[in-house]
Amino acid sequence: MQYRQVGKSGLKVSTVSLGAWTTYGESVQDQKRIADIVKVAAEGGINFFDNADMYARGQGERLMTAALHDLGIPRHHLVLSTKVFWPMSDDVNDRGLSRKHILESIDMSLERMQTDYVDMYFAHRYDPDVPMSEIVEAFSDVVRSGRALYWGTSEWSAAQIAEAVALAKASGLVAPVVEQPQYSMLYRERVEEQILPATDHHGVGLVVWSPLAMGMLTGKYDDGIPSGSRFESHERFAENFLTEDNRARVKALADVASDLGVTRAELALAWVLRHPGVSSVITGATKVEQIESNLKAADLELDEDSVERIDAILTS
Repeated sequence: MQYRQVGKSGLKVSTVSLGAWTTYGESVQDQKRIADIVKVAAEGGINFFDNADMYARGQGERLMTAALHDLGIPRHHLVLSTKVFWPMSDDVNDRGLSRKHILESIDMSLERMQTDYVDMYFAHRYDPDVPMSEIVEAFSDVVRSGRALYWGTSEWSAAQIAEAVALAKASGLVAPVVEQPQYSMLYRERVEEQILPATDHHGVGLVVWSPLAMGMLTGKYDDGIPSGSRFESHERFAENFLTEDNRARVKALADVASDLGVTRAELALAWVLRHPGVSSVITGATKVEQIESNLKAADLELDEDSVERIDAILTS
């Protein structure tokens, strides 16, 4: 396993990480199966485990961290994250990035996760209804209270990230150190053209989600939508990625992967990690075999010829 610093902070995370989104508490509810996956991840060197309060309405936090507790891993060896923004009930204040919701939500997340603090606490989206000063001050208070060690953003624009950093520095508050955007071979322009230039400039690291394009880049959908797959249960994911052009690109990537002696999933993860501004790729796993494959990408470095071949396929 390789480890990278999160931006210019001192925090180091495994380049391959494990996330709970759409899996633990949703498509996978068997605690034994979750425990087996988490055990293989931890034994493979993964130290970063990503979550959010809205993943299965808190069940993601409960089930993943329960598995980690059962393994007996010392807390200071783990990097745990969670997020706040999306509605957790019908209550008018149980959503968004108001000071009230942020400060109440962190306590509820910590209770579900059975821990005194998280390492990273994310604003799961930007909230246009709340002044930036209120958002930054609330997250600063969470950090200064010790309930989180760092805070970050997810799917914020480059301008919003820059504003938060500038406001924090001007006001003596805690600036965000990490952004969590979607980034993959099939969803690259926004990050490469807008986000990375801004985050590199401000010393903000990236931990990216859906590096396998919801599984499209594994080759699982070469010949259709398998029963029980993510595209079957989430039609909007299929609408976003399952096009004839993408299917042709993914099939063409098989030759590059074969020449390197790796799977297409490993190739896709290594391709995202080729950029030093990316600290970690957040992967999901519903089976032990999937996390075992993902772990191999941490040590895969793509040569210039392979990167050029991949770019030619992706831009065709």
